Amino acid sequence: MTDLDALAALDRRVVECRACPRLVSWREQVAREKRAAFADETYWGRPVPGFGDPEPTVLVVGLAPAAHGANRTGRMFTGDPSGDWLFAALHAVGVARLPTATSADDGQELTGFRLCAPVRCAPPANKPTPQERATCAPWLDEELALVGARVRVVVALGAIGWGAALGALARAGVVVPRPRPRFGHGAQARLDASSSALGGAGPEGDAVTLMGSYHPSRHNTATRRLTAPMLEEVLGRARDLGATGAGGGDLAGPT
Repeated sequence: MTDLDALAALDRRVVECRACPRLVSWREQVAREKRAAFADETYWGRPVPGFGDPEPTVLVVGLAPAAHGANRTGRMFTGDPSGDWLFAALHAVGVARLPTATSADDGQELTGFRLCAPVRCAPPANKPTPQERATCAPWLDEELALVGARVRVVVALGAIGWGAALGALARAGVVVPRPRPRFGHGAQARLDASSSALGGAGPEGDAVTLMGSYHPSRHNTATRRLTAPMLEEVLGRARDLGATGAGGGDLAGPT
């Protein structure tokens, strides 16, 4: 069972983090200046904790909060176009209560899925530096340690999410092969978790499956590099693998 008090305590510590001066300055500047469409709203303007089922079988790893999305609403993938795509797909595969995510109090809930990010503050131009990613990595490690007992699948949205997920899994004791599996949309790798505290539920509890999807960024969706059926296929496959622990196998899919 997940220690809900410990998870809540982690969220409180995440929200108070000021470790990266550039990110602190940017997130607070955006919260002060605002976008005209949200001029009457009070922006969150702080780091954003994870959201979703506290005992997930599937962990979705993104990149970072959007300046006028999660940095405004205080909830992962909420209030921006990327979140519109992600929650619509999560609802389509039956794990989100609502097809939209507009605010932290909109009643949205996830079943079996949890959303997190390797960087918890909105970065300028959506590009955290390598040092900022390294500084923020312990938050993902702690969240994985608290919620990972039933995690069977990790879905990485984009190459940075893929690299961050592999790093967090390796630090948690999951065996990551060399060379490391390569990111691609639809990529899938079954990793040995027998020496870790992850993936312990069910007959296939000695493995965690890492899956890749293009990030539902405005660029990827506008250019149709990522379509709704593509995203739904990956998330549906993750749902099924999370429920059964079956499958996995070798890395597959385009790079």
